[in-house]
Amino acid sequence: MRSKSESAVRRIAHFLDRSDELPNQELARDLALRGDSTGIREIVASVRSSNRSIAGDCIKVLYEVGYIEPRLIAPHTELFIELLESGHNRLVWGAMIALSRIAEVEAARLSQHVSAVIRATGSGSVITVDNGVRVLALIAAEGGRQRSRIVAWLLRHLGTCRAKDVPMHAEKMRVAFEGPGARAFVAALETRMKRLTPAQAARVRRVLRRSTMAA
Repeated sequence: MRSKSESAVRRIAHFLDRSDELPNQELARDLALRGDSTGIREIVASVRSSNRSIAGDCIKVLYEVGYIEPRLIAPHTELFIELLESGHNRLVWGAMIALSRIAEVEAARLSQHVSAVIRATGSGSVITVDNGVRVLALIAAEGGRQRSRIVAWLLRHLGTCRAKDVPMHAEKMRVAFEGPGARAFVAALETRMKRLTPAQAARVRRVLRRSTMAA
């Protein structure tokens, strides 16, 4: 447990001369369980470090905190949105993971950042895309003015993403298509089913069953 005089950032893997992620995970758990907003702000400040190792460790700590208690990182939403345009790919996908945790509790707040999330999801790495789809689906599920835009984007994405990604993305998207939107979602999935492997198709059929019940 951290004492009041001990720096949180000095406990990241970089400063402990460790190449594994365990110190970052342990620090995140400590910060989250103690609700240490001061320590979290220190980690947030160090995400901007010009040292890529320090910055990478810090984004790891932040999204790991988000897995445990997303409300603790929600005040830093604007930082994560800013990081979506970083040239450091680990910061980009780490920020999107953090946003996917925040979206569980602050989806309405994230609705003002839909354009940034769509841009990053449309051009990002696999991790960025997977988590971006989840962020968008959770925002859409809240309703609001951005819902129709997000739903249209998700349906286009579902029609063009790699076949192997269809099951996972469908599972993440389903929350956005409950009620009236279910029919369009079901139709898009049925179109993609033709080119899926048996295992992929089985996962999609499970999503279809749930979506059909919601239609």
